[in-house]
This record gives sequence, C-alpha cells and structure tokens, in this order.
Amino acid sequence: MQLGRAAFWIAVYLGLVLAPLFVLLVGTTETNAGFWWHFAIALGFAGTAMMGVQFMLTARFKRAMAPFGIDIIYYFHRYIAVVALGLIVAHPVILVSDNPAVLGFLNPVRAPWQMTAGLASILALTALMISSWWRKRLGLHYDAWRRWHSALAIAALGLALAHVGGVGHYVAAPWQRALWAGIGLSWLGVVAYVRVGKPWWTLRRPYDVVDVRPERGDAWTVVVRPRGHQGFRYHPGQFAWLTLRASPFAMREHPFSISSSPMASAHLEFTIKELGDFTATIKTVRSGETAFVDGPYGAFTIDRHQAPGYVFIAGGIGIAPLMGMLRALADRGDARPIILFYAYRRWERLTFREAIEELRSQLSLQVVYVLGEPPEGWEGETGLIDPGVLSRHLPSDRRNLHYFICGPEAMTQAVERALYGLGVPLRQMHTELFDMA
Repeated sequence: MQLGRAAFWIAVYLGLVLAPLFVLLVGTTETNAGFWWHFAIALGFAGTAMMGVQFMLTARFKRAMAPFGIDIIYYFHRYIAVVALGLIVAHPVILVSDNPAVLGFLNPVRAPWQMTAGLASILALTALMISSWWRKRLGLHYDAWRRWHSALAIAALGLALAHVGGVGHYVAAPWQRALWAGIGLSWLGVVAYVRVGKPWWTLRRPYDVVDVRPERGDAWTVVVRPRGHQGFRYHPGQFAWLTLRASPFAMREHPFSISSSPMASAHLEFTIKELGDFTATIKTVRSGETAFVDGPYGAFTIDRHQAPGYVFIAGGIGIAPLMGMLRALADRGDARPIILFYAYRRWERLTFREAIEELRSQLSLQVVYVLGEPPEGWEGETGLIDPGVLSRHLPSDRRNLHYFICGPEAMTQAVERALYGLGVPLRQMHTELFDMA
C-alpha cells in the first residue's frame, strides 16, 4: 500500500516538473534555432518548474508526505534545489556557448528588462542556496534565515516567471500563456496556503503551557494542553512544529519530537535540548503561556511496522521520539521484547535516565547504555555504538526485528552500516533525520 502511494506521488512530482516542457515541445515558434538552443531553453523551463514545486515540497501536505516521512521530503527538497540551480545556471551558459552574442544580454545596463529579470532570478536563487547550505557557518539565526529563505525563494520564482513571459518566444500562443499562468497561480496558491491559510488555522487552535520540567543533559520537557478543542491524534514517534511567544504568522515555529504517549492524555510533551538560539530560551517559558502546535508529522513510528520485537537506538536527544514509542508500548501492555541502545557522553547527564529505568518494570525491555566518558568503575559499554556493541547484545533472530534509529547524522549512518553488516535488511531500519535545516 505504502509503495503504491509513494509511486503515485513520485509520478505527480514528475508530472509537475515536466509539464512546462510541454509548452516547449508543442507549438514552438522557434523551429530553426538548433538543438543546443532548444536544449538550453528546456533546461531553463525544467529548472523553473523545479523551483516552483519546491514550495509544494515544504507545504506539509500530509497525504503526499505520508509514504516517505517529512524528514525525507525536506532532505529531498534540500538536495533537489542543487539540481534546479544547476539546470538554471546551465541555461544561459549553453546559450552563450551556442551564440556568443547572447552575452550582451547579461549586461543589466543595456539588456532588456526580461533578461535582467532572469539574471536577478539566478542571483536570488544563488543567495538562497548559499544561505541555506552554510547557515550555521555564516551565523544566521534560524528564524531570520527562514524569513529570508522565503523572501528569496518568492523573488527568484517571480523573476523567473517574468523572464519567461517577457521573452515570449515559447509562450506566444494563448493556450501556452494560459498554461504558464495556471502554473504560476498554482504556485502562488501554495505560498498563500503556507503563509496565510495554515497559520490562520493554527491560530484558531491554541494550546496552553501547563508545565516546563527540567531533564538531565540540559533538556526541558514542555507540556501543552489544547485550549477549547480536542487537539489531534498522533502515532508514537511523530513530531510537530511548536510556536512559543509568537503568532503562527511570525514564522518562528520549530520542529520537535513528541515524547509523550498518545494514550496517556490530551496533553502533548516535547522534550527539547539546549542546542541553539531558540532552544536555549525554553527554560524561561512559564505555565500559562500560549503555544501553537502544527502536527502531527513523520513516518518514524512503530505503528507502521509490525514485528516480533523492536530495537531502539538513540544518541543524545534522539531519545525523545523513542521515549514516545516506549511509553506507548507500556500503556498498551505490550509484551514483545525490546532492546534500547542509548549512547551518551556522561552517565550523570543522560536524559530520561530515571524514566527509562521505570519502564523496565512495565516492558520486556533490555537497556544497553554506551558512554563516551564513563564514570570510575563503569562496567557497561563505552565509546560508540559499533558492530561489536551491537553483536554482543542483539539476539540471534536479529533479522526479524525492526530497528528505529535517531540521533546525530554521523551516528545514524554508522549504525545503519553496522546493522547492514550484521545481516539486518535495509527495509527493517527506520531513521529519523531531525537536523532538517
């Protein structure tokens, strides 16, 4: 079922990207321009279409994202942007190579306005890419970056559409202009939905902060309760976007895993580690403040994968979604065997240490702690979760279990390689990639 849905949405994506090429291939008025000229125009059309579809990839359409998981969609959004930029840059490069006279159109002083619009679109897209890939190195605040990211994306796409319409050679016929107008309006509609429709809906469904409790390891659990509505149903392991001390229209939301069990109550719990500008302020949040929540999202949940047993592998605050799963299994009275590998630097800072020990009495739970800096007299595992650690604790039927891995990207990649080397099928490994920007 999920495979069929995934294939359907992949086909939809390809259709949206390739639709503008239909304008080029059918009824073109430039029949004698030559192969390379048409090829360059095709690259420009494809790159522009991919830019527009980027808005749809981040619009959080739950049906479209369900087969893949939103983290995978966001990573695809990030890397396909490089492809789009490459196609768009190749467009003028090939044109100039085919006809050096085109180089004169790159001078904004003398060039027609539509050519200047095209050049400005490329510059805006380049600035967007640099600020996104090197956001942390450039020291850009996440909230400010998001606003600039949105503004640059809208500017790049708007200028590209102006360039296409201004040139006019390939959109001369009324039906061609209508097709491009429809494409442009659909992209504008998605932007309006993301920036106006969804925030308005979220604003009408506020939450109250009822508790902010400290956890080990500079982490805090924020507990919120729906105000005047029923909240939403979610699966253990999913996440949501949380807005605190701001309106949903302010674009100051942040994604966090839900660490509570969906069976416990209508309350939601988000366990957040102090890692950045926003997360460092969580400890100052007080009960009674208003919060806004957009969710649930994510495919990282045991409810999608039935198995005779589970293996959870966490690094640092990656324990948060796994705690939601463990708590749900305990609330359900699940008797299946579970193994938790939990890597942390120091024992005294290990988040959820007491809660995990309490869950041992409610579940058939084996816990393997792996410490980077173990205390004196420590007899458990040390270092990293490597093939040796895994092979010492995994059962003989390891190939039949499902594995849920969450932590720093380097850790998750190393664990996936180790499990594969131990004979675990890739289809039974499920990873949450929580550093999406």
